[in-house]
Amino acid sequence: MFQEFLQYNKENNLFDIHKDKILLAVSGGIDSMVMADLFRRLNCSYAIAHCNFHLRGKESDRDEQFVSDYAAKNNILLFKQEFDTFAYMDENKKSLEMSARDLRYDWFKKIIDEHNFTCIATAHHSDDSAETFLINLLRGTGIAGLHGILPKSGKIIRPMLFTSRRKIVHYAQKHNILYVEDSTNKDNKFTRNKIRNEIVPVLREISPNFDVIIRKDIERLRETEVVFREVIEKTKKDILIKSNGITEIELDKIKSLYPKHIYLYEILSEYGFNETNINSICKLLDEDNFSGTQFYSEKYRLVIDRKHLLITEKQSEEAENQKYTLSDYQTNISTPLQLHTEILRDLNFIKIPKAKNIAMFDYDLLQFPLTLRHWQKGDWFIPFGMKGKQKLSDYFANNKYSLLDKESQWLLCSNDDIIWVVGERIDGRYKITDKTKTIFKLELD
Repeated sequence: MFQEFLQYNKENNLFDIHKDKILLAVSGGIDSMVMADLFRRLNCSYAIAHCNFHLRGKESDRDEQFVSDYAAKNNILLFKQEFDTFAYMDENKKSLEMSARDLRYDWFKKIIDEHNFTCIATAHHSDDSAETFLINLLRGTGIAGLHGILPKSGKIIRPMLFTSRRKIVHYAQKHNILYVEDSTNKDNKFTRNKIRNEIVPVLREISPNFDVIIRKDIERLRETEVVFREVIEKTKKDILIKSNGITEIELDKIKSLYPKHIYLYEILSEYGFNETNINSICKLLDEDNFSGTQFYSEKYRLVIDRKHLLITEKQSEEAENQKYTLSDYQTNISTPLQLHTEILRDLNFIKIPKAKNIAMFDYDLLQFPLTLRHWQKGDWFIPFGMKGKQKLSDYFANNKYSLLDKESQWLLCSNDDIIWVVGERIDGRYKITDKTKTIFKLELD
C-alpha cells in the first residue's frame, strides 16, 4: 500500500514530500490511523489535528485521549479542539452533519493560516467516494455531484482515495495499527451508514466487481465533467454581462441554448437558485409570459424582464427605503451618488446645458434640505417641456426601464415634490425662468 500511496500522490500532485507542511485530520478511527502511519513512514513535515465534537459522551473523550497518546508516543505535534456542536446546530439551524463539517473545516483553516501549513489531509478512501456518489444520485444533483470525492479541493487533499476500506483493514492488521471504533458507524438512521451497511453489500452481491466498476465510472464522470465545464464556461463567457453588481443575460441567447434547462441550471445554481426555480423559469420562457416575474435564492434575486434575465444581490428592506439629505451648503456628495453642487448668483453668462447629468433649478423655489430616494408607488412629476403631471411608472414604461432600472433610479426631491429624475429629466415647476435670481446647480459624476 505504501508504494501505491506514493504513486497516487505523484499522479495527482497532492503534496511535495520535501517542501510541504501537512496537517492530518485524525479521528482515531482505522482510516485516519492508517493514513497517519503512511505519513510517518514518509518522514515529511506534518502534524495532527483532532476534533472532539462531544457527540458520543465518554466515547468522544476516549477518542481524544487515544489520539493524544499516539501523538505523544511518536513525538508528533498535535492540535486538538472541543466543540459544542449541538449549540452550533441550534444557532445556525443546520443539520448535525453540516454543523460538524463547518466547525471542523473552519478550525482547520485557522490552524493552516496561523501555523503556515500547506494543506490539510483527510482519510477519505474509495468506498467513501462511492457512497458520496450514491447519496448525491439519490438527492438529485448536477454532474458535479456525481464525480465522487475529489483528490484535491483547494487546500484539502485526500491521499487515501486510491484504496478501499478492505485494503485499509488488511494494512492495519498486517502492521498492527491500533485504532478506536466509532459506535455510530453502525447506526443506520444516518443516510451514509444505511448506504454503507445495507445498500452497498446488496450491490456487491448483484455485481461482485461493484467496487472496481463504480470507481471507473466515477473517474469517467470526473473526466466528462472537465469537458462539460469547458463548454459551460465558454457559454457563460459568451452570454453573461456583469456590470455594476448586475448579471445580465439576453433572453434570445438563453432560448437559443440546447438543452436550455442544463445550461440554466449550471449558470443559476451558482447564485443559489434550485431545481424548482429553474424549472419554473424554463416554463415561463417557453410560454413567453414572464415580464416582471421574480425569483429569490438565499442571497440573490432574479428578474425576468422584457429582453433580459437580470440577477442582483438581495437588498434589505432598510436599504431599499434608504433616504439621503442634501443641504445647500454641501458642495460634494459621494453617497449614494457622486454629485457636485454650486450656487450661482451671477447669471449674466449662464448657459443652460443640455447634458442629462447636469440639472439647474431656481434656488428660491427649493425647500432645503433636499432628499435623495428611490421610486415609490404613486410617485409623479411634471417633466420639463410638458404641462401636465405624469406618473413615474408611466415615465419609466415609456423610456423602457427594466424593473431593476426603476428600483435603482434615484429621485431628487424638494419637500414632497420630485424635482429631478437624476441623470434623466427635471421637473418643469422648478426650472430657471427670467425671474430667477439664484441658480442651484447639480452635476452627476
